Amino acid sequence: MSRLPRLDARTLIRILAREGFEVVRINGSHHFLRHTDGRGTVVSMHAGETIGPGLLTKIMADCEMDRETLERLVRDL
Repeated sequence: MSRLPRLDARTLIRILAREGFEVVRINGSHHFLRHTDGRGTVVSMHAGETIGPGLLTKIMADCEMDRETLERLVRDL
C-alpha cells in the first residue's frame, strides 16, 4: 500500500473544490466545506504545515473519497 500524498491545507481545499465542495464558512483557522449532496468536512488551515495522514484519512472518509481518486486529483493539479 502506498503512502498518502503530503498536502498542505490550501492544496487540499483546491482539490476538494474541483470535486464540488465549497467553503461555506470560516471559523478561525478552520474552513468548513460542504458539497451540494450534503457531504461536509473541516480543513484546518495552518501556514507552512502539511496535513497529517490521520487527518487526511478522516477528511477523505468525510468526503467519501477513496485513495485512488485523491491520487488522481493530485496528479491533475
